[in-house]
Amino acid sequence: MKTNPPAPASLTPQADAVPQLIAATAHTLPEQVNALARARAFAEPLMAGETLDSGENTLAHADAVAAILKGIGGSEAMQAASYLVHACIHLNKPEEVIAKAFGANFAALAVETTKLMRVQQQARAAAPLDDPAVQTENVRKMLLAFSRDLRVVMLRLASRLQTLRFHAASKRPVSPSLARESLQVFAPLANRLGIWQVKWELEDLSFRFLEPDTYKEVARLLDEKRGEREVYMEQLRARLESDLRARSISATVAGRPKHIYSIVKKMRGKSLNFDQVFDIRALRVVVPTVKDCYAALSWVHEQFKPIVEEFDDYIAKPKPNGYQSLHTIVRDDNGKPIEIQIRTQAMHEHAEHGVAAHWAYKEAGAKGYAGVSATGEYDAKIAVLRQLLAWERDLAGALPNRGLFEDRIYVLTPDAAVVELPQGATPVDFAYSVHTSLGHRCRGAKVDGVMVPLNTPLQNGQTVEISTVKEGRPSRDWLNAELGYLTSNRAKAKVRAWFNAQATHETVARGREAVEKLLQREGKTAIKLDDLAVQLGFKSADALFEVVGKDEFSLRNIETVLRPPEPVLQPDDYLLLKKTRTNDAAPKGGVLVVGIDSLMTQLAKCCKPAPPDTIRGFVTRGKGVSVHRADCSNFREMAARNAERVIEVEWGVPKPSASTAVYPVDVAVEAADRQGLLRDISEVFAREKTNVIGVQTQSVKGTAWMTFTVEVSDSGRLNKVLGIVAGVQGVRSARRR
Repeated sequence: MKTNPPAPASLTPQADAVPQLIAATAHTLPEQVNALARARAFAEPLMAGETLDSGENTLAHADAVAAILKGIGGSEAMQAASYLVHACIHLNKPEEVIAKAFGANFAALAVETTKLMRVQQQARAAAPLDDPAVQTENVRKMLLAFSRDLRVVMLRLASRLQTLRFHAASKRPVSPSLARESLQVFAPLANRLGIWQVKWELEDLSFRFLEPDTYKEVARLLDEKRGEREVYMEQLRARLESDLRARSISATVAGRPKHIYSIVKKMRGKSLNFDQVFDIRALRVVVPTVKDCYAALSWVHEQFKPIVEEFDDYIAKPKPNGYQSLHTIVRDDNGKPIEIQIRTQAMHEHAEHGVAAHWAYKEAGAKGYAGVSATGEYDAKIAVLRQLLAWERDLAGALPNRGLFEDRIYVLTPDAAVVELPQGATPVDFAYSVHTSLGHRCRGAKVDGVMVPLNTPLQNGQTVEISTVKEGRPSRDWLNAELGYLTSNRAKAKVRAWFNAQATHETVARGREAVEKLLQREGKTAIKLDDLAVQLGFKSADALFEVVGKDEFSLRNIETVLRPPEPVLQPDDYLLLKKTRTNDAAPKGGVLVVGIDSLMTQLAKCCKPAPPDTIRGFVTRGKGVSVHRADCSNFREMAARNAERVIEVEWGVPKPSASTAVYPVDVAVEAADRQGLLRDISEVFAREKTNVIGVQTQSVKGTAWMTFTVEVSDSGRLNKVLGIVAGVQGVRSARRR
C-alpha cells in the first residue's frame, strides 16, 4: 500500500534559519515602532476579499510571506514590507503615501518590489516563461531590481515559496512554466545566496509539480524503511559524537535531512538505483577548528572504509559561493554507504545562511544598522551582488539559448551599484553609462583596485572606479574602432554628439561673425538678432548663424531685408517725365531708355535680366529706372499698381570697340544629393566658359537645392549650358530663376 509523500520540510526559526539576514536594528526610527502590526492594519482594508492569480487570498499570502521571512531571520521591517507590497497597487501615489506613514526605506522597498512583480506579470502574459528569450529578460529585470535594493531578493524568494506551498496544500495544479522557473531560476538564486532551506523546499515543491509520479515513488522508497533507518542512524550518530569527544575533539553530530529532488538528481546524474544513492544516510559533524576537521576525518577513515573517489575537500578549495566543508562517503560494517560532512561552526553558519547572513541595510537611518561599519556593509553588499551576478552567469550555461545572456555583462560601481554593459565594454563605456559628464572627463580607471588602460575589456562582476579631470573633453581616438576604446553604441553616440556640438558651435560663431560684420556695414547694429532671424524664417539667431556659417544661406538675403523696398510713388510725388527725341546712343549699362535723355538705369536684382531678354522699365524715386524682365512677377505687381510709371526700354547696341558686357544671372538646380555633386556641376560651367560668381547650397533629406550666380553676355547661350547641367548624374532640373 502506497503512503502519501511527505510534505516539504518547513523552515525552522532557529537551526535552519538565516538569523543575521537582516540584523536587528540598533537604533529604531519612530515610524518603525510596531511597524509589522501597523503595516498589516494599513494594508488589510485595501486587500479585503482580494485574491492573487494563483487563487490564494492576498492577505493570507502576505501573512505567510511574513512568517517565512521571520523564519529565516528577517527583521520586523522586512516582514512589514510583505504587506506594503500588495497595498501599493491600490494607492495613487504609493511611494509618497507609504513614506509618510512608514518612512522612505519602507516605501522604496515596497515600490521596487511592486515594479518587479508587475513586469514579471506582464512578461508571463505576453509569452510562456519557458521561452528562453522571455526567461532571459525576466532574469535581467530581476537582477537589476535586486541590485537597486537587495531586500527585494528575499521578498521575491519568500513570495514564490509561499505560492508553491499554497498550490501543494490546496492540491491546485501549477503551470509547468511557473514550476520550471521556480526550479531553474529561483532555487539556484537561493543556492547562490546560501539560503539552503529555501533552496531545498523550492526544488522539492517544483519537482513535485513537474514530475509527480517520480516524486511519489522516491517518497515511497524513503518512507518504506524510515523507522529502521532512523534508529540505526541515531545509534551511529551517538557513537560518532562520543568517540570524537573521547579523542578530545569537541564535536556535535547531527543527522542531515533528505531532499527528494537532490536524490533524483544524483540517481540520474550517476545512473544509480535508489539503493546506490550514498547520501540517503548522512551525518554532519561540527567542530571548533579547521585542525579538528581533519582530525575528525582521520578518525572516521580509521573506523570505516572510505570510498576514495567520493571524497571532496571544500575547505582547501571552497565552492564558488563560499561554501566550505569536508565531504566523505564511507561504508559501515554492513557495507552500507554513509555520507559524512565535517566543518567548523563558522563554516556551518555560512553553509546555513550563506552570504545573505552578512547583509546590512540602513533601516536605522544615518547612524547605521546593528553596529555594522560602512566598510563592512559595503563589503557585504559587494559579496551579495557578486553572487547575484554569478547566479545570472549560471543560468547562461543552463538555458538552451545561452547567447541571449552572453551579449552583456554586469559590473559594479564603487558604491556597489550594478551597471549593465554590452559584452567587451571598456572603462570608457562604463563611465558614459554612469553619466555623460563622467565619460567626457574620464582620464583613467581602476578595475578591482588595479589601474588599467582605458581600452581594457571588462569582465562580469568587476568593480570599476573612474579617475576624472575637473573640466574635460572626449578624445577623438575613442571613436577609432581599431583602438577599442568604445563598444557601447550609446557611449559612441554621446562622444559623436559632443564633437558635433563643438562643430556646430564653431559654425555658429563663424556665422555670427559674418552677420555682425554685415550689420556694421549696413549701419544696422541696433537691430535685434533674434528679430532678424524670425523675419528671415528662422526660429532663433543661432539657427540663422548656423546656416550662414555653413554657407547655406546667402548674406544677400539679409541685405534684402535690411534695405527698405523701392518706394511706390504717388502721382503727386514725382515729376512727370517728358518725352524728348530718341537718343540713339546707348547709355551706361547697355540699356537704351526710349524717349528719355540722361535717365539713370539699373538692372533689377529680383529677376537679373540679360540680353536678349524682353525687358520693361519702371521709374523709381531717386534710383532712376529699374529694368526688369517682362515676365518678372515683381514687375507685374508694380505695373498693376502704378501703370503710369512703366516705360519702354530696350537693349542698346554696344560700340564695336567696346568690350562685351556681361550680366549676372541666377540658375536653380535640384538634384539627388551625393558626394562630388557640386564639383561636377561647377566643372560644366568651367568647360562652357561660364563664370560662376556665387553659390548657395542646401540639402534636406537627400535632396540638394543649389543656386548658382553666373555671368553671361547672352541669356540664349545660357540655355545650352543648362541643358548640359541637366545631364549631370543625379540632377533633376536646371533652370534659370
